[in-house]
Amino acid sequence: MVMEAVICDYLRSPFQRAHKGALADSRPEDMVSSVVRTSISRSGIEAADVEDLLLGCAYPEGVQGLNLGRIATYLSGLP
Repeated sequence: MVMEAVICDYLRSPFQRAHKGALADSRPEDMVSSVVRTSISRSGIEAADVEDLLLGCAYPEGVQGLNLGRIATYLSGLP
């Protein structure tokens, strides 16, 4: 267990009004897993080195449920 925390990157996904525009058919899990994979790629670390993922969600409801962070972890290929 690593005893010090390291912030390797900070990214966000795009947003728009609900059910409108180019992102209307995009699933939240796919959007956030893309953000996580991009962050890992940009930082140069290995996915296996990530111990924790902190994820914020402005409106955790509907299709997102309350498991967005957990689902994104699996879709991003994190251990």
